[in-house]
Amino acid sequence: MSTRWAIRADRAFDGRGFVRGGLTVVVETDRIVGVEPGMCVLPPDVPLTEVDGTLLPGLVDCHVHLVAAGTFPGSPGSLEWAGAAGASALDDVITTNLRAQVAAGVTTVRDLGDVDFRVLGHRGRKGEGLPRVVAAGPPLTIPAGHCHYLGGVVDPDEPGSLERAVAERVERGVDVVKVMASGGFLTPGSDQLGAQFELAPLRRLVDLVHAAGLRIVAHTHSVPGAEVAVAAGADGLEHFTCLAQGGAAAPTELLERVAAAGMTVDPTLGNDPSRFPPVSDMPPHILEMLARLGITDRDEHFARAARNTLRLREHGIRVVSGLDAGANPAKPHGLLWKSVAELVRGGWPVDEAVATATSAAADDCGVEAGRLEAGHLADLLVVDGDLSTDVTALGRPSAVWLGGVEVMSARPHPG
Repeated sequence: MSTRWAIRADRAFDGRGFVRGGLTVVVETDRIVGVEPGMCVLPPDVPLTEVDGTLLPGLVDCHVHLVAAGTFPGSPGSLEWAGAAGASALDDVITTNLRAQVAAGVTTVRDLGDVDFRVLGHRGRKGEGLPRVVAAGPPLTIPAGHCHYLGGVVDPDEPGSLERAVAERVERGVDVVKVMASGGFLTPGSDQLGAQFELAPLRRLVDLVHAAGLRIVAHTHSVPGAEVAVAAGADGLEHFTCLAQGGAAAPTELLERVAAAGMTVDPTLGNDPSRFPPVSDMPPHILEMLARLGITDRDEHFARAARNTLRLREHGIRVVSGLDAGANPAKPHGLLWKSVAELVRGGWPVDEAVATATSAAADDCGVEAGRLEAGHLADLLVVDGDLSTDVTALGRPSAVWLGGVEVMSARPHPG
């Protein structure tokens, strides 16, 4: 008896573009073994599921914090909470967040803000219907630097500090390494407008990570932080907000260097504005930074950030989507579709925007997914509506398969 089955939809996105006339995707165990146009004829022993909506690969969220979410952990101070939480509490939060992600059609997450390497123990939970996890462990930062409370502190002035940190990550089996090249809004006292590392130690860190066969991505909110990360040879830039006194914009010369180096940029766009705290409740250090940047209208700031991503596209820079889920109340887990929608709001074509959360994201995470293509993992998603004309359909998942296993039931095609 055949172990193959097939799914057919009149509307489809194959990871790179929309397919007219729909697709029939054939699956065996955890892999796609065939992709045929439209109403192809299948062998009688291959069960077929016909679905409404748009069929596409499962989403890949390139920037999450699984140790932070929920009513309290997802509020300001959530990552500090994680730094002091016990193992059992962390495991509960991680599991809850993974469930929220897969319910939103996300089949792979890249965790870039762990504590005590706790997230690494949650890889390989596909049998429970939970997304696969690409994990970095605690991000590397300087003493008292951004997210120092997660335990990834290195001292560039202490002999052997960088070497020991990389060796520990290799021994633990991380999939990628993250370094805080600039300060961050969530850490009072860190310099959001400067660089946390000088070039020589950051280049040494990059060389050590590359020698171990791993990639390294850099948290960069500031222009100086981005510049030193590019010069040091990092593989990717997270946020790439390019903050400077009076505003946020990437210098053209910096964009040219990022493009020439073949780096990936994850702008970490998207949020739920209804979950932002009132301005009166925001911490003083954040209010001070907003004043230094000249940001007086939050909505206009986010709209400008979305428009700024067009410059990445114009320079041919590879862009992937990640929400920064769990970092603050407005970025709950399972809201990745908002990152894609922000690109569209900024002027991106829908197909290119969706690719940043499917094929481009899977490639950047080193996962054989993100495409409706033979040989790739059968991570499949059906969303309600015509995604080619309505990007918000990405926020309405109706069926999810993870490695060929259904984890959210499909509604049958009414025909």
